[in-house]
Amino acid sequence: MAATLEEVCADVLERITPGSEERENVLKLAEELRKKVAVEADEAGIEAEVRVEGSVAKDTWLSGEPDIDIFMRVPTTTPREAFGTTCLEIARRATKGFTQVERFAEHPYLEAVVDAVRVNIVPCYRVKRGEWISATDRTPFHTDYVKPLLNEQVRKEVRLLKKFMKGIGVYGAEIRVGGFSGYLCELLTLHHGSFVQTLKSIADWKERTVVDYEGFYKGREREAKLIFEEPLVVVDPVDKGRNVASAVRRERLNEFIAAARAFLKSPSLRFFYPRKIEALDAEELVHTMKTRGSAIVFVKFGEVKAVPDVLWGQLYKSQRSSRKMLQQHDFNILHDCTWSDEQNLNMFIFEVEQRFLPPIKKHWGPPIEKREECEKFLQKHLGAPHMISGPRIEDGRWVVEIKRKHMDAAKLLAEKLRDGGRRIGVAHLISQAVADTLEILVDEEILKLYSSNLQFAKFLTEFLERRPRWLSE
Repeated sequence: MAATLEEVCADVLERITPGSEERENVLKLAEELRKKVAVEADEAGIEAEVRVEGSVAKDTWLSGEPDIDIFMRVPTTTPREAFGTTCLEIARRATKGFTQVERFAEHPYLEAVVDAVRVNIVPCYRVKRGEWISATDRTPFHTDYVKPLLNEQVRKEVRLLKKFMKGIGVYGAEIRVGGFSGYLCELLTLHHGSFVQTLKSIADWKERTVVDYEGFYKGREREAKLIFEEPLVVVDPVDKGRNVASAVRRERLNEFIAAARAFLKSPSLRFFYPRKIEALDAEELVHTMKTRGSAIVFVKFGEVKAVPDVLWGQLYKSQRSSRKMLQQHDFNILHDCTWSDEQNLNMFIFEVEQRFLPPIKKHWGPPIEKREECEKFLQKHLGAPHMISGPRIEDGRWVVEIKRKHMDAAKLLAEKLRDGGRRIGVAHLISQAVADTLEILVDEEILKLYSSNLQFAKFLTEFLERRPRWLSE
């Protein structure tokens, strides 16, 4: 018997709400880390106001998934370069002995794993509201704005929305995901009043919707749509010139809309707890590839020396450039994506309808009424070595059949990327890694890597399936 919406939400809420002991442990750890950062800042001669921010400060974090955000608010006289030197060193010393990863938003910050809890230590400037110097300066104001508005019931609704977004894969404003931030979840819940009302609203979403909780643009909604270009606009209550939803990619927004509609129609735990991906075994993988009848080309390369947010930005840019190049050479791409372990292995994956194209292609020229263009077309093609037949007039245009320069998608990628691919638009840092470590693999040539890397195997299995895990058959 199918569960009701209320039953599903109650079940999920019981699982994701931290108990008293867990909450006490997380808050204790947060305070200990705050004090350590304050001590290290003082010893480094930095006059910092150190605060706990984010979901832990607002009590909207999910049981078993706490992220502790420690912010160092430094004087505005502090040089910006100190964020990546002195402030980063303070963070390292405060979390000495634990796993540390340098991250980058607008400027560097440190991510550490302390007692199995992810901790972000972020520098920002101690400014007055509206006098922003760095992007992170707003965060303490976000905390101070939201906390008084979050009663116990609203926090429950926020938790449900966060878990739903995590379950369907649209949570996280980092470049790799391009989804919804925790602050954005809080604002959407406050605006709509509840988790369910938020879903109902997004299920009926209309293009260029503006959510303006503080009413900055009340009666001037058209002005807001001119200021903000993104498909979803959520005006920041502490900065009317900022769209909190600016990081949300159209793809993630569409996935959220579709999942909201499906959940409201048929509530289920699978939206919050999707089925786990079981990687195909090697034999199944080969069979699946062969039965598709397409070709899957893997552009494999090694380490890119960049923090994750910079890495993913450059990966996506380079993927788009490579896709465009393939399309310009008449290869029809069924699907493409990027994969990275963020350490020493990166991959562009292109599934093309066919790896090999015929050696001849039809090339259309200008309409016969465009006299000058026709003359240039004839001069270029008449008697040229690449000509196979024509020129002739067909359907009112000049047309020729010519030899293709590139018939093999794998060889085309190898040729264009051999020197790093800067000429086709590959990003600088990616280009360096590609030039040094490029390897092109097609279909079952990926088997060795597939069999030795479970993380990649699960990803490729999902790539081949290409169906949201919440979508039931």
